[in-house]
Amino acid sequence: MANITGYNRKLAAILRRNALIDEQALGVLAEKAAKEGVLLANLLIADKHIDEPTLLGLVSEDCGVPPLDLEKLTVDLDEMKAFNGGQEPLSEDVCKANQVLPLTIIGNFLSLAVANPYDVVLLDNLKIQLGRQLLPVLSTERAILKAIELTFHNDQGAEKALEAMKGDELTLNDLAGGDGGEEGEGDAKTEGAANDADLNAGGDDSPAVRAVKAILSDAIRRGASDIHIEPYEKRVRVRLRIDGVLEEVLSLPKKVERSLCSRIKIMTDTMNIAERGKPQDGRISVTMEGKKCDIRVSSLPLVYGEKICMRILAKGNLKDMKELNLEPQVFDILSRGLSSPQGMVLVTGPTGSGKSTTLYSCLKTVMTPEENVNTVEDPVEYELEGINQCHVNPKRGLTFASALRALLRQDPDTVMIGEIRDQETIEIAVKAALTGHLVLSTLHTNDAPSTITRIIDMGIEPLMVASTVNVVLAQRLGRRLCSSCKVPMPKEEMPDRDTLIHVGFKPEEVDDLKLMKPVGCSLCSNGYKGRFAIVECLEMNDKLRKIIISGGSDIEIRKVAIETGMISLRRASLLNAMRGITTVEEVLRQTVGDEVGGD
Repeated sequence: MANITGYNRKLAAILRRNALIDEQALGVLAEKAAKEGVLLANLLIADKHIDEPTLLGLVSEDCGVPPLDLEKLTVDLDEMKAFNGGQEPLSEDVCKANQVLPLTIIGNFLSLAVANPYDVVLLDNLKIQLGRQLLPVLSTERAILKAIELTFHNDQGAEKALEAMKGDELTLNDLAGGDGGEEGEGDAKTEGAANDADLNAGGDDSPAVRAVKAILSDAIRRGASDIHIEPYEKRVRVRLRIDGVLEEVLSLPKKVERSLCSRIKIMTDTMNIAERGKPQDGRISVTMEGKKCDIRVSSLPLVYGEKICMRILAKGNLKDMKELNLEPQVFDILSRGLSSPQGMVLVTGPTGSGKSTTLYSCLKTVMTPEENVNTVEDPVEYELEGINQCHVNPKRGLTFASALRALLRQDPDTVMIGEIRDQETIEIAVKAALTGHLVLSTLHTNDAPSTITRIIDMGIEPLMVASTVNVVLAQRLGRRLCSSCKVPMPKEEMPDRDTLIHVGFKPEEVDDLKLMKPVGCSLCSNGYKGRFAIVECLEMNDKLRKIIISGGSDIEIRKVAIETGMISLRRASLLNAMRGITTVEEVLRQTVGDEVGGD
């Protein structure tokens, strides 16, 4: 939003004039608003210094713009389009960027909700753009953003599709694409790429087509990472994983399960709709809500039907290493590992912990015109120009091991292996690291120290492990507190001193500890919005090499790693709780306590 400074200055003057807030507290909030580039009103409401009706009344009295409660108003976008030549008066992006919302058109006048009535430059520009006289009304940023969401996304597509499904007996003839053909070979990329138009295509816009489009659209709009379509005896449950937590969004009648699954399989062009007795995999490329996404589809036969799981990979979400917000110490260690001409950099963690995203960020760092960077993946999740990416295909004999052997004859400098799954692959990877290549890969282990013992268990000699491993990262994704509604935790709600120390806080940190807590608002999910990386980073050194070669356990390796400066997963989480980024509850949900001392 433009002219935030002017609005904040005006509001501060109004508050001082009415003596509604302590001068010192106002100064702190004003400084924070200026630093973060947000409206002072948002901070005042979030910290409960003033409520929304009072604030609107004060600003309205000062500027002469009438206030309006948007929650009691339904905006008819179709009606405005009819009076505006079939076009939206303002796009959703423009509305969100400027915190404004068109409400209604009457003749040459357009009523417009605004959060900053003092921004005359913005209002003049909109007046010229719209070609109409403006009648501004006053609301808050929170209310306007919520109303924007309802206005532009309240097409009731899912509800309409559900109603149609309840009333119709669906058959495969309702679905697009004929009978689905023969089962594909699992190529790296599907032949057809679906977009908004493709999702609507097919059997007279059948309920199954509309339902799939509605489910995908809602998942992408809400930033979900996974979609689960789960069949039960009398219903089909649809759940979305948002910020790492599953949330039920739909309960469909049982009779639609086969049609829904078949429609999704047809969209992949590689899955066989006639085969329901064995697992299948496929891929869909879609453009919805203005976002380009790859969707990995997996089917699994269950007792009451076929479960479909879809992993959503937004193509524009790939971040640079600096954007991962790693601890400075972790960033330095990882940078040193990637700058080495040879050795292994490993990322470990459970499924969905962001391992692949971190690896691709590392690839972006090492990728230069002078380097030959190659990957072996199953599947290729992000396509990067300048990197040679190979998709394994076991049906054709192209496994991780065989692809890696071939790749090493391609004069590589850096090799990324999507996942080390077996002894053959790890043996080739270690040999590559020993012969002058930088190898990046992932493993499934609980933490960084146990990665060392896992590699040894896979048949690699301890001496070889100590010689080749440069850096091991263990990663989790923690939920981030919503910046719009989080509030300081009152002292009476704080855990007692012994509990905090048991969790992992140092005694000297407990006395002045300040934590934040979730509240929940229209912009977040139960007080959380987005996730951040929690990383434990082990850098190989002489002390660790001696422990590994002597056959030390993962507990001994962890003890030495912490003594030599490793920040554990629990400690990394606690540091973010102390900064107000997350909560102690989230720390406990994502990490286990350190088994040896503090770090």
